[in-house]
Amino acid sequence: MTQTSPQPSPMTSPRPLRVLAAMSGGVDSAVAAARAAEAGHDVTGVHLALSANPQSFRTGARGCCTIEDSRDARRAADVIGIPFYVWDLAERFREDVVEDFVAEYEAGRTPNPCLRCNEKIKFAALLDKALALGFDAVCTGHYATVVLNEDGSRELHRASDMAKDQSYVLGVLDERQLAHAMFPLGDTLTTKDEIRAEAERRGLAVAKKPDSHDICFIADGDTQGFLANRLGKAEGDIVDESGTKIGSHEGAFGFTIGQRKGLRIGHPAADGKPRYVLDISPVNNTVTVGPVEALDVTALGAIKPRWCGTAPAGPGTYTAQLRAHGGETEVTAELVDGELRVRFAEPVRGVAPGQAIVLYDGTRVVGSATIATTERAAARV
Repeated sequence: MTQTSPQPSPMTSPRPLRVLAAMSGGVDSAVAAARAAEAGHDVTGVHLALSANPQSFRTGARGCCTIEDSRDARRAADVIGIPFYVWDLAERFREDVVEDFVAEYEAGRTPNPCLRCNEKIKFAALLDKALALGFDAVCTGHYATVVLNEDGSRELHRASDMAKDQSYVLGVLDERQLAHAMFPLGDTLTTKDEIRAEAERRGLAVAKKPDSHDICFIADGDTQGFLANRLGKAEGDIVDESGTKIGSHEGAFGFTIGQRKGLRIGHPAADGKPRYVLDISPVNNTVTVGPVEALDVTALGAIKPRWCGTAPAGPGTYTAQLRAHGGETEVTAELVDGELRVRFAEPVRGVAPGQAIVLYDGTRVVGSATIATTERAAARV
């Protein structure tokens, strides 16, 4: 594991920084902004207006960019005592996140819009604008840690509390972006209830506000309905591993690799066991299903690698995370002709093209890449 020095991160800089705090309207970003201000930094709050039509109020715990969220963020900034602005990034968000999300599903892949938002919006569009305006850092409520090494380089590490760690969705950040990133909650060994209690002590009304767990631009949580409205219904076949038609669907985009429920096949497999989605082919609009064992993936190829520091040279042994809330698995990985080639120590399931794979060296985030191909024990899909 890379050795690090206990030198200051941006949060504990020896001089006050001009900090732009991204405030979603939730409790985490509000407490993060409050901690940055309390640490002596010159903090300005900003809420990103990401929806072109934010008129509807949030339903339940969904969303992070409605009018209600903007008002919650403004009230939090007033309590903290910092300036507050709303920046309209709706068009950039539509192009870089929403349209990318739709295009990926149309191509038979499974994207992660939160990761793409961090890459393209919060630490590209927002950070670039912040630096142009003279800010030193962007502060968010993510649970992750930036470590400053003796040589001046920075590393991204997991949060001190693995239960809240969000380093997976930050694995797209490069060293330049890390140099201007501040995560005040990352080294907090507290529960979410304690973060809420802190917010309440600070007088922040968002203390009891529900967390957002859904895709912010799909207000009702119906991803399949959202995609159907964008792409239209397109009837196709559901086939087994031999290619025999056993059902039909209204759009291959409505399925993900490893899916079990909602297949609506109508009759059981010959062995009586459940069937899972093994492959999605947008070319012929076909969904292939089969037994769970057929999901075992032994290796993969990933494209568009992004490194949180210097790119690794030669093959190496790491742990990998394949989902935002997934566990770690041991892998060997090597960059070959711009493609990250990964082999698993033990087969894993539910791996889909379009997902991100994030590599770790201990707690340090090495980098991430987008899964393009997977290799299974019997066949390459």
